[in-house]
Amino acid sequence: MKMNMNYAHSPEDVKHYSTDELRSQFLVPKVFEPGKINLTYTYNDRMILGGVMPTDKSLEIVLSKELGVDFFLQRRELGVINLGGDGTIEIDGDKEAMTKHDGYYVGQGHKHVVFSSNDPKDPAKYYVVSTPAQKSYPDKKLLFKDALAKELGDQEHMNKRTIYKYIDASQMDTCQLQMGYTVLEPGSGWNTMPAHTHARRMEAYLYCEFAEPDTRVFHFVGKPSETKDIVMKNEQAVINPSWSIHCGIGTTSYSFIWAMCGENQTYDDMDWISMDELN
Repeated sequence: MKMNMNYAHSPEDVKHYSTDELRSQFLVPKVFEPGKINLTYTYNDRMILGGVMPTDKSLEIVLSKELGVDFFLQRRELGVINLGGDGTIEIDGDKEAMTKHDGYYVGQGHKHVVFSSNDPKDPAKYYVVSTPAQKSYPDKKLLFKDALAKELGDQEHMNKRTIYKYIDASQMDTCQLQMGYTVLEPGSGWNTMPAHTHARRMEAYLYCEFAEPDTRVFHFVGKPSETKDIVMKNEQAVINPSWSIHCGIGTTSYSFIWAMCGENQTYDDMDWISMDELN
């Protein structure tokens, strides 16, 4: 298992970053790796995100010394969405099947969460996000077919998309984690425009389900008056500080998993940025 560290940054520092410096501080270049667990710990609201990709052996996230606790979820909650083949998730001995696009919420306090794939040649790809928690809420399997679907945007503005809410305050209790999956329609490229911020919570994006090497997503970060971009490949993640704008554009349609944490759990709690503010 590999754990990378990502530090919090002042917007006054970020505006001086070169392209390489920006990518090194906010891009998670490799999320999934066969037979391994790759995690990133960001000081932005102390979120942990990454990929668990079991092949012929089961994998378990085991962290204690790194977090100063006895076990990983002693003071954390966990969200999971599977982007790969069929598998199982085992929580303190209880097993649940996980097909493609199914999700799971694991409440604070569980000692063992074990991930498996049914077929090593078609392994599951579990995207995991964990945030600090102070209370244990019930576990919940989150079937893709039951996710709250909300259609937004239109073709005229190239942002027609469907947002699938998995972990959302309108349908379940969590300490602070929110998580979902967005699919852009063919011919659409903007994941949101106009851009927005939400200073009350940070966000991370995993861009996925687009063809290599023909497609790229340009993810924009920075203050509205000082925007910068990070070029994203398939199945790469990016960390978005709460003070930064949130938007991106792809060369074709794509999907992405978003995860948020912070002081506010209202998904529509956004501060929209008008076009004349962007530079």
